[in-house]
Amino acid sequence: MLQLNLPIFEPKFKKIKADIYIFDLIRKKYLQLTPEEWVRQNFLNFLINHKNYPQSLMENEAMIKLNNMTRRCDTVVYDNQLNPLVIVEYKRPDVKIDQQVFDQIVRYNIVLRVDFLIVSNGLTHFCCKMNYENQTYNFLESIPDYRELKEKK
Repeated sequence: MLQLNLPIFEPKFKKIKADIYIFDLIRKKYLQLTPEEWVRQNFLNFLINHKNYPQSLMENEAMIKLNNMTRRCDTVVYDNQLNPLVIVEYKRPDVKIDQQVFDQIVRYNIVLRVDFLIVSNGLTHFCCKMNYENQTYNFLESIPDYRELKEKK
């Protein structure tokens, strides 16, 4: 798979017939390896092992109801009281992160009202802090460590 702009990661793979599967660190099961799943697993490794995000406070494919439709957030990170704190949206490496991508994650945030939004295609990563008072978001220079999330809240 493509080398991403993330720390080196040694995932678990399994081959079933002609398909390759990668072990999902959060759901604890093998999933078919797609370019987006490659980004997700590498980014999860980065958050868990380099930014100290507690694996037990993360959920992949978190279901939400938005305008009477079921949607899935790629990853939601919770605080110690299980309140949503961060939404992470992943895209394939060949997908440009643009306003449309941010509009998608902002729509999800209508339901969850988290403090931080992260978008990554594995090559480019953006993190922003919500400002509910002004109805805007402010981009951060880097992805904060989990402990910093509470300080920046």
